[in-house]
Amino acid sequence: MLNPQYPIVTDRLILRAFSESDLDALHSFHSLPEVTRFLYWDPRSKNEASQALARRIEGSKITGEGQTLAVAVERTDTGELIGDLNLAWESEMHRRGEIGFIFHPDHHGKGYAHESALALLRLGFEDLGLRRIIGRCDARNTASAKLMERLGMTFEARLRENELFKGVWTDELVFGMLASDWSAR
Repeated sequence: MLNPQYPIVTDRLILRAFSESDLDALHSFHSLPEVTRFLYWDPRSKNEASQALARRIEGSKITGEGQTLAVAVERTDTGELIGDLNLAWESEMHRRGEIGFIFHPDHHGKGYAHESALALLRLGFEDLGLRRIIGRCDARNTASAKLMERLGMTFEARLRENELFKGVWTDELVFGMLASDWSAR
């Protein structure tokens, strides 16, 4: 079980549970084509963002495998919601999870995704006791691939034309980190 002690404060960010008041901010980036380009969904309407927010509010903790922790990322200096993180508990037996991240493009290139994803990896390894965490991305999503490398995740696989994604056969990249890698960093 993982029930984070919110807020989680990093140098410049606050990681916290989502709340109803996050709708406008979440919609502001979930509605952008450049944000959803490599995601499984298209730009969201306000109603679709509201439904996504409801799922994120329910995901403030995870009690078993198959569930996903949803974490809001807010700047400490402005209080602005800038990101949406998740940690899926894939297998209890194998102690395996997967991370994901979505950020407002106005905040790209400033290290916020790296800073918050490190906190998410810590939750996975140190609090949930995972042995292995992966991250996956479309091979065309070079920014996500570079982020996972900067996090210390190892490039493990390129799955050629692995998915029919928005009408195009695309390659998928898989990165992974073991608990021993995390401890050694």
